[in-house]
Amino acid sequence: MSRKEFQLLVSPIKSRVQKLLAETAAFEIGSRENTPWAKTVRTCRQLLKVETALWLFVEVEDVEPTNNSAERAIRPAVLWKKNSFGSQSENGSIFVARMLTVVSSLRSQNRSVLDFIRETITAHRQGFSTPSLVPTAIYFEEREDASVTSNLERKDESTPLVA
Repeated sequence: MSRKEFQLLVSPIKSRVQKLLAETAAFEIGSRENTPWAKTVRTCRQLLKVETALWLFVEVEDVEPTNNSAERAIRPAVLWKKNSFGSQSENGSIFVARMLTVVSSLRSQNRSVLDFIRETITAHRQGFSTPSLVPTAIYFEEREDASVTSNLERKDESTPLVA
């Protein structure tokens, strides 16, 4: 099926969903009403606010219609929390969030987690700037001064260990 055929096929479905959302959102409910119907009306109102995002996968070819990739990305964190019973402090939660970000980012770039952590600790102990989680190609394309520099530049003392 071509993209145009898909868009034509989805068009009446999109119209019907929009109509049902609008009809339901139009019902009057009290500001403090907490019935299942009131929750449904509020949900429809919220969906109408972001309706264009609901159909983005129809218009933009590279947008997936599901959140499977996001679910797969957070699965290791969910499993860690389930198996370890979470952390017991705010600092522990911050550490876990940062480490899970590091692991997820590096794995998505096919980079070694162990090498990155070793390089980070070594650079920090020697007073050098720590390696970036941002892939080099992206990092230097976005910088004004796109000259490639070593990760071993002297770091400013105000630079946080983990951003």
